[in-house]
Amino acid sequence: MAVTISGLSKTYPNGVKALKNVSLSIGNIMFGLLGPNGAGKSTLMRTVATLQDPDSGSVHVDDLDVLARKNEVRKILGYLPQEFGVYPKISAVDMLEHLAVMKGVTSPKERKEMVDALLQQTNLWEVRKKALSTFSGGMKQRFGIAQALLANPRLIIVDEPTAGLDPAERNRFLNLLSSIGREVTVILSTHIVADVRELCPRMAIIANGELLLEGAPADTLAALNGKIWSKVVSSDEELKALESQMHVISTHLIAGQHEVRVYSDSSPGDGFQPVDSELEDVYFFNLSQQANN
Repeated sequence: MAVTISGLSKTYPNGVKALKNVSLSIGNIMFGLLGPNGAGKSTLMRTVATLQDPDSGSVHVDDLDVLARKNEVRKILGYLPQEFGVYPKISAVDMLEHLAVMKGVTSPKERKEMVDALLQQTNLWEVRKKALSTFSGGMKQRFGIAQALLANPRLIIVDEPTAGLDPAERNRFLNLLSSIGREVTVILSTHIVADVRELCPRMAIIANGELLLEGAPADTLAALNGKIWSKVVSSDEELKALESQMHVISTHLIAGQHEVRVYSDSSPGDGFQPVDSELEDVYFFNLSQQANN
């Protein structure tokens, strides 16, 4: 299933330009949409999910016009928004039964088989009768995926699914997404670079409503090979001096000292060592390029 996004623009009444002529082509894969908070990712996802209209542009899922045929699109869509609300006192199994009815699964036998299978798939079978209010953050996200998978959707959209999860729950959730992504088109919207690195054969970077890059992670890494240099500095003063003199794309604290990563065609100076490019370098390089333009 292909998703084709053409020239989407959206400005909210408060003047915020959430999308600026965004165009993307997404094939039958796990596709990562990467960007900082406020980049326009949720606006884009909500538009593809039929929940809001753009000011201009179009979205097609195969031959379906998303903006003109919303009800038909919703029949093949599963959506896990960034803020997923549920009735806290209802059990997981009862909530899924209710949502399955709303998605048009009218046969009680078919509905039970579907709900039971999803509870097993998301590793929630043992807690299926517990109230959703008792679930941990990771369990709620896995429940969110279960409801998104109701009625066998062909396109699944997940918006910031691992934000706030502890490392163990994040790993469980990513493994679940990976298994799902082998069979349907999944669009993963996130500001966490590692999520895209671990899951997605193709990706895009968006910031301030603009598309900065689209491609395979391996290709984007290759474009920076030989151009990333690293140095550890111990003082804030030295860090500030480097930031004023060089194209610093990121800094990380290591045992209280700053690791500075610089983009340069040749050695930027004493103490710098060439390092392999990482997807975070691609991300921060593109953000820095936009900020400097």
